[in-house]
Amino acid sequence: MEYEFLRDLNGAVKVRMSMGHEAIGQWFNEEVQGNLALLDSVEAAAAAVRGSERQWQHIGHEYTLWLDEEEVMIRANQLALEGDELEEGMRYYDEESLALCGLEDFLAVIAAWRAFLQGR
Repeated sequence: MEYEFLRDLNGAVKVRMSMGHEAIGQWFNEEVQGNLALLDSVEAAAAAVRGSERQWQHIGHEYTLWLDEEEVMIRANQLALEGDELEEGMRYYDEESLALCGLEDFLAVIAAWRAFLQGR
């Protein structure tokens, strides 16, 4: 999973993710937006589920994040619609609205996000 951090014209941090992981980037861009308390919650949840079969989820405005001891899934809330409700030809957008990655990889992105915010 590749990613790049940048600042927009207003100085806000944005992340661009590699193909197949765009939803992760959108989660950071839409849900986190500098909300370090949310990142703290995710890191605490990751520590809490380690060595167990428990799962944790955070439902945001645009995206929902699920994690267990091995994997993270981020899905756009709009995908919670039943499959029959989507118009014909709209399914290909799912790839930009759903992403999976390993928990350790996701925690590494969080650490890199924090480092970028601090100018390191």
